[in-house]
Amino acid sequence: MSEPVDRLPQTRLSYESPAFDDPGTEPLALFRQWYDEAAEHLREPNAMTVSTLDEWGPSARIVLLKGVDEAGFVFFTDYDSAKGSQLRADPRVALSFPWHDMERQVRVRGLAEVVDPSESDAYFAQRPRGSQIAATVSQQSRPVADRARMQTEYDAAAAELEGRAVPRPEHWGGFRVRAFEIEFWQGRRNRFHDRWVFRRSDGSHEPAALSQASAWTPARLYP
Repeated sequence: MSEPVDRLPQTRLSYESPAFDDPGTEPLALFRQWYDEAAEHLREPNAMTVSTLDEWGPSARIVLLKGVDEAGFVFFTDYDSAKGSQLRADPRVALSFPWHDMERQVRVRGLAEVVDPSESDAYFAQRPRGSQIAATVSQQSRPVADRARMQTEYDAAAAELEGRAVPRPEHWGGFRVRAFEIEFWQGRRNRFHDRWVFRRSDGSHEPAALSQASAWTPARLYP
């Protein structure tokens, strides 16, 4: 059982993971390995914190990862939502995978770009029909009077679309985060954790450079 909030200063666990001394040279290969291991133990290993920026500063929320390859990390959302609008205005983004039960964490920094419409179409087509309808009617991040109003709009759309495919709305689609930095953290005894960060060897943060394959350089960090 977790400690109550007034016991926060005394709340701690001892991390007992083995040594993490050889991260290899390919961070995406390591990410896939860690992800597959997390998938064996965690309910939603693809749940990640997506942090964006606006004129007031950083903003963070949980989003589900839906793809990863050499080009980057992919998730889908409403382009007119808070995060969608923020990313189109400022593509700088951070992702965090908090795999606490594995005593691990992965952090990603990069630049977000809108995926090709065909990629969004393909993913939208395989979503559950109810989720498709919800994406069609939701005005994500905007105020709404009450739950009843939302349900009325959903039911009207479901009735209108009955018997035919739900088209992907233009305001809904994917982002790909092209990473320039990926960090792997593993908990160790006495809070003397293992941390390895991979950065692009050329040091570039430019979108054009990140779209090209380039080598990574690993470095161990103090915890």
